[in-house]
Formats: sequence, structure tokens, C-alpha cells
Amino acid sequence: MLKFLVALTAAIIAAIIFFVPPVKGLGDLAKIIFFHVPTAWVSVIAFFTSAFYAAKFLRTGEFSCDELSAKAARLGFIFVLLATISGAIFSKLTWGTFWNWDPRQTTIFVLILIYGAYLTLRAAVSAEKIRAKVSAVYSLLSVLTVPFLVFILPRMYFSLHPEPVLNSAGRPEMDAEILIALIAAVIDATLIFWWLMRKK
Repeated sequence: MLKFLVALTAAIIAAIIFFVPPVKGLGDLAKIIFFHVPTAWVSVIAFFTSAFYAAKFLRTGEFSCDELSAKAARLGFIFVLLATISGAIFSKLTWGTFWNWDPRQTTIFVLILIYGAYLTLRAAVSAEKIRAKVSAVYSLLSVLTVPFLVFILPRMYFSLHPEPVLNSAGRPEMDAEILIALIAAVIDATLIFWWLMRKK
């Protein structure tokens, strides 16, 4: 599986560098979306996965479910940080500043705080059973904010997200080559997440 993921990732990177055309109005700077969008997408999957295993722990009491829930939350936190950093780099390259409190930047920052608090909570509680129960409840409550912070609230206000890539209606507007490469990158990032989840 690892060899396949390495080969797939290398092929996608090569395609992005050598075959994907520049985005209209943004040029080659927009190629950062092939990293930014997949990491943001995987963070959402990870947080929902964490909630799924949290609910399963509360139902079954199996600590293996607590471990998987925590692992998914940690991976989600890493991926959301990567999405934030890549978005800030794109912001610097295009608008001259790393951070301007754009609605999408603001909501992703709130998401970082929420799941940063989750990880802090787990580190602060030493009793395994109490930690697992409290973490599970927190995960289930936190995931309710994810759709609101990622998909709903940012689209209620003006955003600096570039129109050639994502229009105001939230639909992609890009050449076929770009869309295919982006979908491939999203699939690749998702497979990497599941591989990391299964890795001991």
C-alpha cells in the first residue's frame, strides 16, 4: 500500500508540475490548490471519522474505538494546520499578506482552536476511562461545528477566494485538466489518511 501511495503521489506531483496548465488570472501560483484543497478535505473527513469512533466507543465501551477516535482527531488537526499554512502562503503570494481574516481564514482558525482544545483535554485527563468518555462527548459536539465552519458560514460573507477556482456559488470553475488533477490529489490525500489510520 505504501509503495502504491508513493507512486501515486509522485505521479500526481509530476502531472501538476509538467502538464497542468496555469489557472486563468492566477498563473502557476494557483497550483498550491492541489495541496490546499486535499488537506482541507481530509481534515473534514478526519473530524467526522473521529466522531464516528467516539459514538462507537460510547455505544460499546471498547477502548480501541477511543484510540481510533483520538488518532483521527490528531490527523485532522495536522491536516487542518497544513491547509491553513498552504492557504496563508497563497494569500501572501497573491494579496501580499499571510493573514487578513478572510471568512475562510477566520473559520478555519476557529476549527484549529476547537480541536486544539480537544487534544489539550486528552492530555490533561490521566484516567483512561474518564478521558475516553469526555473526549468522545467533546468529539461529537465539536463535529457539529465542522459543516457550519467549513461550508456554510464562509459562504455567507464576501471572500477573497479566487473566482476562477471556486465561484461564489461554491462550484468549481476550472479547465478539465485542472479538475482531473485536483480530484486525483483529493483521492490521493484521502488514501494517505486511511493508510495512516490503519498504520499501527
